[in-house]
Amino acid sequence: MYWKEKKINEFTSDEWEALCDGCGKCCLLKLEDPDTMEVAYTACACSLLDIEKVTCKQYSSRFLVVPECLKIKPENIMDLNYLPNTCAYKLIAQGKDLPDWHHLNCGNKELVHNLGKSVRDWCVPIENVPEEDWVDLIIEIED
Repeated sequence: MYWKEKKINEFTSDEWEALCDGCGKCCLLKLEDPDTMEVAYTACACSLLDIEKVTCKQYSSRFLVVPECLKIKPENIMDLNYLPNTCAYKLIAQGKDLPDWHHLNCGNKELVHNLGKSVRDWCVPIENVPEEDWVDLIIEIED
């Protein structure tokens, strides 16, 4: 349980990567209201997200292919307010524990999907939705 024993800036890159629960919520298009700066999630998934596997199709080159891809790292995690409250990176940075369903606790990477905590069964590829319709796909993210 390294995440309880170390500070996040002491994690190896493999330990940091292993924190991801595979929910895919960070891969959803987010819209920001220019007046209120409020961020809303949409059901539109990044073009690189394999919706069935909820994994990135080009993980190692994702920042080249999608420059606006969100880079979650120990140095910026506390500034990423729009991540869902269930995000393991966010939880650990806040000094909280991982949920029981997290694969590092239960040993099952499918549980996040089986419990409906991921985007697997309801997101849509962004390329299937015209930009003018993005606002119609605003959703509430469950915690």
